[in-house]
Amino acid sequence: MDSPDYTTLIDAPTWDFIRRTEAAYPPDTATLSIADQRAIYDAMCRAFHRGYPPGITAEDRPFGGVPCRLYPGQGGTVVYFHGGGFVVGGLHSHDDVCAEIRAATGLTVVSVDYRLCPEHPHPAAFHDALAATRAIAAECAAPLLLAGDSAGGTLAAATAQAIGRKGALGIAGMVLIYPGLGGNRDAGSYLTHAQAPMLTRDDVLFYARIRHGDAPEPPPDPSFAPLSDSDFTNLPPTLAIAAECDPLADDATTYAARLTAAGTPARAVTEPGLVHGYLRARATVPRAAASFARITRTLSAMAKGTWPGSEDHR
Repeated sequence: MDSPDYTTLIDAPTWDFIRRTEAAYPPDTATLSIADQRAIYDAMCRAFHRGYPPGITAEDRPFGGVPCRLYPGQGGTVVYFHGGGFVVGGLHSHDDVCAEIRAATGLTVVSVDYRLCPEHPHPAAFHDALAATRAIAAECAAPLLLAGDSAGGTLAAATAQAIGRKGALGIAGMVLIYPGLGGNRDAGSYLTHAQAPMLTRDDVLFYARIRHGDAPEPPPDPSFAPLSDSDFTNLPPTLAIAAECDPLADDATTYAARLTAAGTPARAVTEPGLVHGYLRARATVPRAAASFARITRTLSAMAKGTWPGSEDHR
């Protein structure tokens, strides 16, 4: 299969972002030790950290025994699960992202510091997501929204499918940002974009293996791969966002289609010319800025009960 022409698909500001990222986090980082991967990732996140918008504060505290970071607001609560392949990342890696979501929406945001692999293979992160979400729902203002990028999108979807049906916990909506949901790794975008900048198919396979301790692939398990579920009814309204130049791109589209077929309001958006991890480019890449604005508009609308609506198309 011919590789896409990324020189035309990806614009100059995005290429600048890719080069800046690769200077801090080389493409072969997944082949290094876990300790080295985390050290390199943490340094990259510090390089991209934008600080807090004026007036935004945060405090670290546990929910359900899981370390979290609370960005106080009002009008509802966003539970945010960070990306990082279930191997890297934490409260620090998406600190400014969460602060900016808080600033743009006015909602309380709670970032969840779930346990990481390989020290804590699946289902440890999933159990942390469930425990934290239940405790946040009990203590923070409704409505409750779930959001996450990459691995965090996996956790958001798995959490909703496990406990968010039929209005349980008051989950009013979900936003998944370039999520990995367990799609067919031998078809579609997994092959078309197997060598995409920022995330390759080999990277995806590595992170999938490490989640279950290099043991054989588990049987279908929605808590591991949300697309393997057999029931997509009664889930919260969902916006699933894909980056076009990403092996995971089809997962968002497939997931939204499954929800729509089951009667759940859902929409998939493929952001043209963007790459995995583009949230860090929201201040420097116009396409990423537009996508981040879509994310925050949608969360605001979901909290008000007005999504799906025209605001997603602006």
